[in-house]
Amino acid sequence: MDDIRVLLVEDETTLAMIIKDTLDAQGFEITTAADGEEGLRLFNESKPDVIVADVMMPKMDGFEMVRRIRKIDPVTPVLFLTARSAINDVVKGFELGANDYLKKPFGMQELIVRIKALAKRTGLYLTINHSIDLNKEITIGQYQLNTKTEKLIYGSCSEELSHRETEILRMLAENKDSVVETKDILLQLWGDDSFFNTRSLQVFITKLRHKMSKDNNIRIINVRGVGYKLIF
Repeated sequence: MDDIRVLLVEDETTLAMIIKDTLDAQGFEITTAADGEEGLRLFNESKPDVIVADVMMPKMDGFEMVRRIRKIDPVTPVLFLTARSAINDVVKGFELGANDYLKKPFGMQELIVRIKALAKRTGLYLTINHSIDLNKEITIGQYQLNTKTEKLIYGSCSEELSHRETEILRMLAENKDSVVETKDILLQLWGDDSFFNTRSLQVFITKLRHKMSKDNNIRIINVRGVGYKLIF
């Protein structure tokens, strides 16, 4: 594997230096930013393979930075570093498009393993899906899903979706009438198929069913123990 380019966005100077020195010694290419605003600017300049970002930062927090990045880049994996333990914060990170998170304090070896795993999965994703247009409109019954703006349109009404909702719905729509395995969804969008992520996916499916309830012909069927199937 070529050197992995990492954008580290962390406002704790000492921690940022420790992470940078450790990753430098392991052959990673590291770009550092001290807040979300700088991180957003450097993302556009450095085009990293993986983003490692703190959640709580001055000027612009990690959530807002990733929300803006996902508007222009749905693929580059994000690993959040967080001192927060509340489940709602973790779920919010995944909704915005994060792929993984580490709770502070953490071991450097664990961080390295996770960065490598995210970079590897993304490489496979791009290889398998190189011909897929990630920025397009998909017709789903009486709805239009715009994967670029991440909006679900019904007539003159438009509703903004989270990045995770958009990607789940895209996967289901592109496999209309076929079962998409839960494991495939989780590995592609979350990075692992843990029990927590499985429950998180169930919450997203429930939200999508509600948001598309105006068209009675649309159904997202749970094939127990296997996955989900979109019918319309």
